[in-house]
Amino acid sequence: MATKLILDTDIGTDIDDAICLTYLLANPECDLLGITTVTGEPEKRAMIASSLCIHAGKEVPIYPGLAAPLRIKQKQKIAIQAKSLDKWKHETSFPKDEAINFLRKTIRENPGEIVLLTIGPLTNIGTLFALDPEIPSMLKSLVLMCGYFEFKFKGKYKLEWNAKGDYHSSEIVFKSNPPIVRSIGLDVTSRVQMNSEEFRNKFNAEPFRPLWDYASHWFQTYSHSVTFHDPLAGTTVFNNEICKFKKGNIRIGIKGKRNKGKTRWTENINGCHEIAVSVNRQKFFDEYFSVFK
Repeated sequence: MATKLILDTDIGTDIDDAICLTYLLANPECDLLGITTVTGEPEKRAMIASSLCIHAGKEVPIYPGLAAPLRIKQKQKIAIQAKSLDKWKHETSFPKDEAINFLRKTIRENPGEIVLLTIGPLTNIGTLFALDPEIPSMLKSLVLMCGYFEFKFKGKYKLEWNAKGDYHSSEIVFKSNPPIVRSIGLDVTSRVQMNSEEFRNKFNAEPFRPLWDYASHWFQTYSHSVTFHDPLAGTTVFNNEICKFKKGNIRIGIKGKRNKGKTRWTENINGCHEIAVSVNRQKFFDEYFSVFK
């Protein structure tokens, strides 16, 4: 039986969200019940997600979510990949202000069955959990690309975008009680990379055509390489051999200039969170490309 999954994403900035969604759409083991978008220009992010769904020949409900963090200023104001939307067929009209209701209704209708995969700042999910505190316990699992869990990076604690982008929401989420909470952090996802030339060579088949256009904005504006943060989180839902996990507890810093959004990890065999501590790069790529055969 296919795994019921909802994706919450800030697709439209880093290319890894689109790479992740392309995998989910092609995976026969994934029953993608819906997509919610988050952060600046959520409607344009929904259009990008729509273009990938249409290219894959899949009909998936898409709901633009919250554009701004709960209490702090938005630092991710635009969806730069929207510049390529004119090249790809996409929906332009979506349900307005319904993302949280969609999440709540769908999870309640499928108790204990849904994997909630979050690959963006946690504004939508923090709001959902605050409005309906019973929802976390009704999930099958919560899987996040979120946090940085090595003790120190070059002598300093390192911040990760999804955790710090709306750290008040992150605190709500990590204080909740889903049956399983798995975080794949930046310290592990950063071990799976490709440069732009290798990316073009590897992703040269028909299912990946939209990615080429969307990736061009990432390469021109941000980086000449791809780090597979979000696809790594997505593949772990379907393949337990890609990453190794340890149990413990995660706390989010919300006070102090240098602590806001910082993920503190304490190992504890009886802890309520799991974090990825290692990744098998080859097994990740084998799993990712296997769904396109």
